[in-house]
Amino acid sequence: MLAGNSVHMFDKSRGPGGRPATRRVEWVDRLGQTCTTRLDHGAVGITARTAPSQAFVDEALGAGGLAQWTPALAAGSLSSEDGERFYVPLPDMPSLCRRQLVGAAATGSFAVDGLHKDSLGWQVQAGRERHPEPFDAVVLALPQVQAAALLGQHRSDWAQHASIAPMQPCWTLMGVADTSKDALEPTPGWDLARPPTGPLDWVPRNDARPGRARVSGQAHWVVHARSGWSRRHLEQPAAWVQQQLHAALVDFLGRPVDWHHCAVHRWRFALPHSQKIAAAESFWWDAAQGLGVCGDFLGGSGVEGPGCPRNRCPRRCCCADPARGNRPLHPPLMKRRFERSGTSPLDRHFISSRHPPKEFQMNLPLPRRVFLMTLAAAGAALATHSQAQTLVDAKDPQAAALGYVADAKRVDVKKYPKFVAGQNCASCALYQGKAADKAGGCPLFAGKQVASAGWCSAWAKKA
Repeated sequence: MLAGNSVHMFDKSRGPGGRPATRRVEWVDRLGQTCTTRLDHGAVGITARTAPSQAFVDEALGAGGLAQWTPALAAGSLSSEDGERFYVPLPDMPSLCRRQLVGAAATGSFAVDGLHKDSLGWQVQAGRERHPEPFDAVVLALPQVQAAALLGQHRSDWAQHASIAPMQPCWTLMGVADTSKDALEPTPGWDLARPPTGPLDWVPRNDARPGRARVSGQAHWVVHARSGWSRRHLEQPAAWVQQQLHAALVDFLGRPVDWHHCAVHRWRFALPHSQKIAAAESFWWDAAQGLGVCGDFLGGSGVEGPGCPRNRCPRRCCCADPARGNRPLHPPLMKRRFERSGTSPLDRHFISSRHPPKEFQMNLPLPRRVFLMTLAAAGAALATHSQAQTLVDAKDPQAAALGYVADAKRVDVKKYPKFVAGQNCASCALYQGKAADKAGGCPLFAGKQVASAGWCSAWAKKA
């Protein structure tokens, strides 16, 4: 895979996918029978805005991995910038990611919170568990705040940029409703709604999507709230959010919704800001260290946004050939190598057909192993709405993941061997307090303050 390199993917979730997500739900009906279905509660679909993306979509359509969906819009809906054509993975949303990983090792439920480099290469760590094998190259594809935490001691400039990149949250309601009593109009007559006002943003009928089950007497709903509404209510209890979004759906439909099963999901990092932090860059790559970063905070919104950088970045990471004096392989030669290796057309799409710009060409020997890490976007503990400026608790999930301590003298030097005495929050480029302040803001802990004498693994030297 990837021009003969051995790839290992680590994911904080049990399996790959991220926002292209599908949840299996189960409930007991009124007759006491157990019922199940699957609801696509993440990305609505895949778009193709560029020629490489369209080529990938065409290959996936031919392989049966995607189906085109042109939903009927509800009256008065907002129009999409991409029109009303989407591509939906089959049989579920994560299936496309699973196909991309054919031939690669994968470790799920491994929330990487430590990234270390020594003479043997890169090593990854989750809690106190360190993966035994070293890697020659690392590519981070994860939310920007989590990336910043891992980059601090390796590329402080990247960490600083990533830490301030804004991302928008999204609350999502999903459920199966009983329509058996709706004799006049059991279905709404449309597949997708984009309400122009109110808290609801996207309202697809999940059972109207290609390859999804449609059951008589049921309506399968997925309701995505607007980012502004989600941001204001990010830390509200799930039960409260469920009640509010249920009421908004009832108001929009103009009739009651009787649920068989209903739940909500909070996406903390759902959409990038409309203005990218580095418009000229769609990914970052440091050839000297064998370190890369991609994600939708660089590449743009939707599944395609972060997908495009990932499709180009591995080419830059893995295109050197010792037999050619470490010069990048030409695209036709790379394509033949992939075809000989027996990878699928979907896997070959990781390689762009264009020559990389000279400033991004890699001149390292062929890596022994390449590490690609993704984390589901829902898992970090960053709140983007304003709240009281309280001090960060070292036991908070985000703080614990970063190894934060209120006193740098208490840093676990065995776990963080790059810590040097004298490093503290006050000397960090991310610290927003004044020199004389005992505490100050930090973009890694929105709405809270860190102790000036504290420290975390995202520490980056202040210029």
